[in-house]
Amino acid sequence: MDFQPSRLEQLSTDFAALAPKLTDSPEKQALSLLHGMIQELWRTAGQAHPSVESFGATLDDLKRLHEHAPAMEGDAISTPLSVGTQAPDFRLKDAGGREVGLASYAGKTVVLVFYPLDWSPGCSKQLDLYQQELSEFERRGVEIVGISVDSLYSHGAWGAARGLSMPLLADFNPKGEVARRYNVWREADGFSERALYIVDGAGVIRYGHVSPKLQHVPDIYELFDKLDELSGAPVAAGGRE
Repeated sequence: MDFQPSRLEQLSTDFAALAPKLTDSPEKQALSLLHGMIQELWRTAGQAHPSVESFGATLDDLKRLHEHAPAMEGDAISTPLSVGTQAPDFRLKDAGGREVGLASYAGKTVVLVFYPLDWSPGCSKQLDLYQQELSEFERRGVEIVGISVDSLYSHGAWGAARGLSMPLLADFNPKGEVARRYNVWREADGFSERALYIVDGAGVIRYGHVSPKLQHVPDIYELFDKLDELSGAPVAAGGRE
């Protein structure tokens, strides 16, 4: 598979515009190093018709990095917000630097997917699954949005590597602020639970789920069943699913 220069150029331009806004930190240094590595690989491969195969690596190699990452395990420490309550509002940036908020989905049912970290084994598997079944969400008129504490740069690279088209929002600064509002923050770990919320067009929580263990990816067919069940169903205010 060949690189698409226009896409790489746009990502590089976005990085150059946003990097000065980050405060100096180990995370910024790591992102800058990653950016430099990608630029050097691209330069080495040749600008005229760059191909990852030309320097011995493939996009599939990048996609499989999560298979060698350390396992992410642990029991859940949180419970979801109550069904029937108003979902906390937020405004976060996606991988392109655009602000996205709950109000952006007014009148639509949205599934908020809180996940621990980009590049990790379980999160790669989970978001891949949602991408593969995106037509099922679209058929139901449902929007799906991923949220984690990773930076928009990480979201951009990870989303491009995995071919994810859904918005990935950066709960990065203040770190985990939105996860805290949704009661799915893991303070000791510095990332969120693996959690799902279904929010209706009026901004009301219709369903909340926290995986009992971090490594457990929620059953997507149970999610579809819940979406079908809730379609047109009345909300029991103050209840809990």
